[in-house]
Amino acid sequence: MKQALREQRIETPSWAYANSGTRFKVFAQAGVPRTPQEKIADAAVVHRLTGVAPAVALHIPWDRVDDYGELAKYATDQGVAVGAINSNVFQDDDYKLGSVTNPDPGVRRKAIDHLLECVDIMDATGSRDLKLWFSDGTNYPGQDSIRARQDRLAEALHEVYDRLGPDQRMLLEYKLFEPAFYTTDVPDWGTSYAHCVELGDKAGVCIDTGHHAPGTNIEFIVAFLLRAGKLAAFDFNSRFYADDDLMVGAADPFQLFRIMHEIVAADALTPAAGIAFMLDQCHNIEAKIPAIIRSVLNVQEATAKALLVDAEALAAAQRSGDVLGANAVLMDAYSTDVRPLLRELREEMGLDPDPIAAYHRSGYQERIVAERVGGRQAGWGA
Repeated sequence: MKQALREQRIETPSWAYANSGTRFKVFAQAGVPRTPQEKIADAAVVHRLTGVAPAVALHIPWDRVDDYGELAKYATDQGVAVGAINSNVFQDDDYKLGSVTNPDPGVRRKAIDHLLECVDIMDATGSRDLKLWFSDGTNYPGQDSIRARQDRLAEALHEVYDRLGPDQRMLLEYKLFEPAFYTTDVPDWGTSYAHCVELGDKAGVCIDTGHHAPGTNIEFIVAFLLRAGKLAAFDFNSRFYADDDLMVGAADPFQLFRIMHEIVAADALTPAAGIAFMLDQCHNIEAKIPAIIRSVLNVQEATAKALLVDAEALAAAQRSGDVLGANAVLMDAYSTDVRPLLRELREEMGLDPDPIAAYHRSGYQERIVAERVGGRQAGWGA
């Protein structure tokens, strides 16, 4: 169990370290990064304190630089690596009616060229994963042809897929709604799965845990995609209503445990299984770095509980039709306090047993507040 926890990898997102907000307001914080390098430096602190966050995802153009090879070297020097490259085809005015599914071929060409640029960045940084999320959709019946938009989407995905190198992958994310409200062009796991099957082995589904209708059984989706060999990544966060982008495990830690149980049961936890466990969160009112550390710890705790499930007892209860007994096996594991075990594990790894307390004692927050004065703070700006 400890070995599995040592090998766990959780990728943090560069944008979570920067200013962010709602559609109405960005609440700026002192000391947030002004450059991609400063985002990477913050991610490196999280990894040094937790021991399980060795990669940081980039978002283009938010993290655009002149020399991506040099940026990757900077990350290595900080003790981390560049993770997934996230594209952005939703913020330009041209994308009002969509990006790769836009009825205007010129806009589609612009969007596809950006996706190809992201693959070039993968080449330069050594990144394995290209993560695609499209805000494309329609707001009104008759606004556009639903079927034609799927054709345009498939055509764009094929062109980008064909550009991937032999060790690179495409992760296709989905989202139920927002900003499109009548139809979203990739609204659910089934749509993403269908396109990934058509594309081939280098395409897989990315599950954002906040992108579902209320009450959706996410662990069923996890189990189905694991069985089909098409679960490639998670974007972990938490939600009460929609795409809240809150800290993973904040709203429903039991759901996070159930998801991790399916991962453990399928022996898909180790990096060799190929599933990228990534955070995708915006810390709008809470301190950035402690919130990211807390999120990493939440994933670790859910994973530890999932590893405690007595698989033999569970299988026996399931075979015999013992409904209450099977449920009790899961609940026993979930009700176990794994924090002492994780503290012990960190000490064995040469880490402080309490990463958040260690961060507050480190003086790093005070230092970046003092140093990061002037310039323009990074943020997506609402």
